[in-house]
Amino acid sequence: MRSTRSAPVVTQALIAINVIVFLAETAAGAPLGGGGGGTIWLHGVLFGPLISQSHEYWRIVTAGFLHDGLFHILVNMLSLYWVGIVLEPAIGSVNFAAVYFASLLAGSFGALLFTPGSPSVGASGAIFGIFGALIVVAWRRGIPIWQSGLGFVLVLNLVISVSFRGISIGAHLAGLIAGVICGLLIVELAERRRSQWLALLGCGVVAVASVVGAIAVAGGPGLAPNGIGFA
Repeated sequence: MRSTRSAPVVTQALIAINVIVFLAETAAGAPLGGGGGGTIWLHGVLFGPLISQSHEYWRIVTAGFLHDGLFHILVNMLSLYWVGIVLEPAIGSVNFAAVYFASLLAGSFGALLFTPGSPSVGASGAIFGIFGALIVVAWRRGIPIWQSGLGFVLVLNLVISVSFRGISIGAHLAGLIAGVICGLLIVELAERRRSQWLALLGCGVVAVASVVGAIAVAGGPGLAPNGIGFA
């Protein structure tokens, strides 16, 4: 999968930003064990009523850089690292950043679509997105999805998403779908037709549509206001 196109500088920068925000979040009163709280967490968490009634639209973005405790950020940053160091050199830093942020915004839309009344934070929507893009790129380059283990990891993560309370299945699914779409755009337009600007435009459309959708559903009841899960 790797090429010499670029080093994973965006992956490294995103991890650094998330860690810095988490440290600031903790210093502002959020407990390491999770549970929410503190000034930064309260002003950045994704929460539908505050978006629809108070017009605090920045939460659609900021929630993707906040985490609910040490274990949460540890799992997400390890996932971001392992997927990022493979995907970013393979498609280039600009394309990788486009997939990540489009998926982050899509994840916020998905979380609000399913459970707008439940506070939500985390980079998992974006991470599911880059994982979806990785599967697409691997498939288009002839790497067997199941033999490589990517298919199993995807199914495992989706099962985990619906097996434990407190995990936003909406964010995971929407982020994954956005990542798959952006991955296809990059493979078909940026790589095969040499039209990177068109691929980036497509990723931008996904991002804008996600923001519009998030605002539209923030004040609704949600598809699954009590969450989805087997546990």
